Amino acid sequence: MSHFASPHAAELVATARALAAPGKGILAADESTGTIGKRLGSIGVENTQANRQALRELLFTAPGFETRCSGVIMFEETLGQSCADGVSFVDLLTSRGIIPGIKVDKGVTVIPGLEARGETTTAGLDGLEMRCADFYEKGARFAKWRGVLTVGPEKDGPSRLCLSENASALARYAAVCQKTGLVPIVEPEILTDGDHDVEVSQKVTERVLQAVFAELHAHGVMMEGMILKPNMVTSGIGAKTKASADVVAAKTVECLRRVVPPAVPGILFLSGGQTEVEATEHLNKMNLLSTANNPWTLSFSYGRALQASVLTAWRGDPANKAAAQKALLERADANGKASLGEL
Repeated sequence: MSHFASPHAAELVATARALAAPGKGILAADESTGTIGKRLGSIGVENTQANRQALRELLFTAPGFETRCSGVIMFEETLGQSCADGVSFVDLLTSRGIIPGIKVDKGVTVIPGLEARGETTTAGLDGLEMRCADFYEKGARFAKWRGVLTVGPEKDGPSRLCLSENASALARYAAVCQKTGLVPIVEPEILTDGDHDVEVSQKVTERVLQAVFAELHAHGVMMEGMILKPNMVTSGIGAKTKASADVVAAKTVECLRRVVPPAVPGILFLSGGQTEVEATEHLNKMNLLSTANNPWTLSFSYGRALQASVLTAWRGDPANKAAAQKALLERADANGKASLGEL
């Protein structure tokens, strides 16, 4: 099975290449209503639809943001929202040359039989094709699905059942997306929970990515029309000794060169478990390596690592909008430069 004959094939390739444009990255603004509530709560702002809309409008209208942003992942509520002046977010982003995207998974759920290990798979495959077709009609051109995996108590990664469930779900999602015209962002996130070292992280990441790409191939997913959003290869959050930025960069790139097909246009990292500064530094180091003649763009798809400073500057006060947008541009510019190894 192959999607090369898909009527969307040429569009998928063009969209994926645009998302992976060197010097740009993706803003993950797809927090669910509950998750964004925690973010707003951290700055003393009530979790109302009006406040959620105001924050997203602040982000999407930041002057000059399009120079460092290729796409924005939105939550379903956000996809249907508009600016205060009535212009829809989809039209606003599109007019700025920023590609609108949509989170299509329904969150994680514990796998029966694996409760003791706390291992999860991701819900949302039911009705996915109809939802993706609807999102395409509403202007979205790419999608995101996150699988959550752990290094585990034995430090050898997820159980066979957990890995199989997540790799299969990611591949089915990706195939459905391409069928309906959406570029799939494939996100197998290995959490940083644990005290494991960077060697363990690399071994587990390679094992997970090998399984995911085996399933993507089995489901006929077109590599040229997808984006990979992996974790970086870092030490566990509780590790006694943390790997240096140089080691993180070298291990991550080595891992990716072993398992990611050259046909994939872009690898846009998640920032999980890292500070804003760390996420930027690691990305920059990767693009400075002597092996930097990589077949794919190495860039960012950050949520917190682009928004933490924004929230601190904004605090829900309209008078702080310009300062908050400045904070966003500073982070986006630093990450854009890091994706070129220019910091």
